[in-house]
Amino acid sequence: MELLLSVTIFLTFGAVFVLANLVLGYFARPRIPNPEKATVYECGEPVIGSSWVQFDLRFYIVALVYLIFDVEVALFYPWAVAYGNAPALGDAIGMTTSTVRGVAIVDMLFFFGVLLVGFAYLWRFGYLDWVRSAATTSLKVEYQTGVDLRREARVLREV
Repeated sequence: MELLLSVTIFLTFGAVFVLANLVLGYFARPRIPNPEKATVYECGEPVIGSSWVQFDLRFYIVALVYLIFDVEVALFYPWAVAYGNAPALGDAIGMTTSTVRGVAIVDMLFFFGVLLVGFAYLWRFGYLDWVRSAATTSLKVEYQTGVDLRREARVLREV
């Protein structure tokens, strides 16, 4: 009960602090509208063209794949610590050190196999190919030299 009370108090003070600063900032900041304030700012460079561009989804796919594999590989560390403490762990649960390490190796090989299956899936379906064209993958047509795929994408085809 004491833990729940302290967590509730912590969350309440945190929420009040954030909301109080937002309200205080709303009333304290000057309201001077200016068209220059509404422009896109990118590293001090003047904007060329519209800021509403179509962003390639491969950036997101690569970021998500990195995040997934990075988090899963981070799980190797606790496994290595437990593997190193196999004698103490074996004594605590009544197993020999070699049995504990054998089970740990099998578990880690299974885990690593799941990672490899995911990696093979990504590789097989081309999610790791950076140079593939988004136009050729979104269209269900074969690429031919000299064909403008942007124009072909606008043509209605029978499926």
